[in-house]
Formats: sequence, structure tokens, C-alpha cells
Amino acid sequence: MKKEILSVYYLRVFAMLFVVFVHTTAQYRHLFTVDSIQHQFYHFMNNFVRVEVGIFIMLVGIVFFYIYRNKSFTPQELYKYGKKRVVFILVPYIIWSLIYEMEQIYLGTRVFGINNIWENILTGGSKYQLHFIYLVVQFYLLLPFMIMIVKRSHLLKKYLWLIGIILEFFFFMMRMNYGWDNFRFVNSLGAFLLGGWIGLHYDEIKAKVTNKKMWTFAVLFLACSISVIYIRYQNSFIEQIAIPDSVYKLLVMGFYVGGSFFFFYMSERFSTAFSETTTKRFKNVASYSFGFYLLHPLVLYQVMNFLPTRGTGLSFHIMIPLQYAITVILCYLIILFVHSYVPFANFLFGKLPQKQKPVWKIKTKEPVS
Repeated sequence: MKKEILSVYYLRVFAMLFVVFVHTTAQYRHLFTVDSIQHQFYHFMNNFVRVEVGIFIMLVGIVFFYIYRNKSFTPQELYKYGKKRVVFILVPYIIWSLIYEMEQIYLGTRVFGINNIWENILTGGSKYQLHFIYLVVQFYLLLPFMIMIVKRSHLLKKYLWLIGIILEFFFFMMRMNYGWDNFRFVNSLGAFLLGGWIGLHYDEIKAKVTNKKMWTFAVLFLACSISVIYIRYQNSFIEQIAIPDSVYKLLVMGFYVGGSFFFFYMSERFSTAFSETTTKRFKNVASYSFGFYLLHPLVLYQVMNFLPTRGTGLSFHIMIPLQYAITVILCYLIILFVHSYVPFANFLFGKLPQKQKPVWKIKTKEPVS
């Protein structure tokens, strides 16, 4: 039995909290004037945590390359693999796509139409966060073949992270110069194959984690993120910056891929520095991360209705963090309740532990399921 990668639980929680933060702070665009310091601050914060896209994709690579690095994909194994993806990913995705379709029809922002609903399900267009599931499904379909190919070559295994960066950049340039209509997953090959490389060589990489390396990647992440966020701000609200597409793409990859690796290093340090109880609590919350991703827009919309940012007499800088905190807490409590009392909760929120205590009841001597 393989040893758990404890840092995965920290990464899942980071990514989960970041994606809720992105959607809570997105309202800054119509709250503040473009030339205000508030607009610039929230633009920076909103874009800075978008590294969560890279973290989520990297996690897919880490987990599955680690699990299957010493396994063979026999017909039986492929069947089990496919069945789990259908039950824990595809079914919740379809259910929540239909929920959000009904929500939009009820609110009057979308007209009922079978063809429109079907198209949105096939493209991840039912709600703004579901496009990511569409992307992940593409990776899941290709993953067995990728692992089988990579395991046959020592060179591929050794330089998988670099190959991912090169392939992502290559497909980007082909799209820019020749109009290639690429599959969406090729835009995230850098983060995904970085995760695959970590999964294949996890024990070696973990042994070499140092504070010096962590801070080196922190500097790379900050340099790329500040550059990308500044360029986005100028291009969106001021005037276009004359920068080659290739240079901008490399900065974006440094932001997503370098940033994801920094958070992996930081999570590794946390998993060894923090207490057993803290890690168990992160694991508890992390088991609901997919549920958070599916549920949070529905909860956030209701929270913003009951606690609107405007018209309360309170500062925007109080209301936005309050909305964020309440959304996170409510999402956890709703998923916990469904998990505890509703049969077949896996069909709603993906793979869940058989039993789970509330995070505040976890003790050091009591194992988490």
C-alpha cells in the first residue's frame, strides 16, 4: 500500500479556497473606478490567486501518476478506472450542470432549450466554473495512455516536467501563427505533466525539498505573477502593452507552473512542520474540495443576495471578506450535512470518505476515515 502524499491535502484546500476567493472578489470591476487604488488592489488579489487553476491541474497529475506508476492498465484496471471517473466526476458534473441550467432559467437569464442545455453540458457552459471539469475530463480520458507511454521511456520520465512546458508552448505558438484549433487540455500541459513528474518521482523530490528551493520558486512565482497581473491590468483597463505573444505566454506559464510548484514545496513543508491534528483537519476539509468547486457559485449567489455589497452602510472591504467567509463556511456545512444524512452523496459531490466527523471534532489520537 502506497504511503499518502500529505501535501496533497494542503494543496487541495489552497486551491479550493482560492477558487471561491476569485469568484467572490470578481465584483471589484463594478464597485470601484478604474483609476482607484481599490480597483488595482482587488484586481491584483483576484488575479494572484488564479494560480489555483495550475494547482488543480497539477494535483490531477500528481495523484494519478503516483497511484499508477507501478500498476499496469489491464482491461480490468481500465474498467475500474473508467467506472470511478464516471461515478465520481461525470455524474456530479452532469447533475450540477442541470442544477445551474434550472437556476438560470428560473432567474430568467437563460431560455429553456434542450439543444442549449445539451451544448452547455458538452462544453462546460452551464456555469462559469464548470468549464474546468470539462478540461479535467479530457485529461482523465488521456491519462491511461499518457502513463503507459511515459513509463516505457526513462527519458520521458526524467524530463516530463520540461516536456510539458515545451509542448504547451509549442501548441500555443501553433495556434497563434497557424490558427490551430487545439483541444483545451493542451493549454495546461505544463502544470499537468509537472504533476505527473512529481507523482513518478515523489520520494526523491520530497527528500530534496529545502527552504532555499522553496524561496527560489517563491521569487519566480512572484516575479511572473506581478508581471502577468500588471500586463492584464494595462491591457484590460488602460492601453495595450506591446509585448510579443511568446514572451507573455512564457510569463503566464511561469505564473501557473512555477506558482503551482512553489505551493507544492510549501505544502510539503507544512505537512512536516504542522501537527498531526492540523494535517488531519486539512485532510477533512480537502475531502470536500470537489464539492466546494461544484456548489460554491450557488451559495455565493444567495449570500450576496442576503448580504449585498452595496447599500448596507458598511465598507466594501468589510462586506467582501464577510461574503467570502460565510460562503466557505456554508459550503462546508452543507456538504457535511449531505454527506452525513443523504444517501448516495457521492453522486452530488464526488468521492467522499465513508464516515467523517466535523473538522472541529478531530483529535490527534482519532484517525480520520
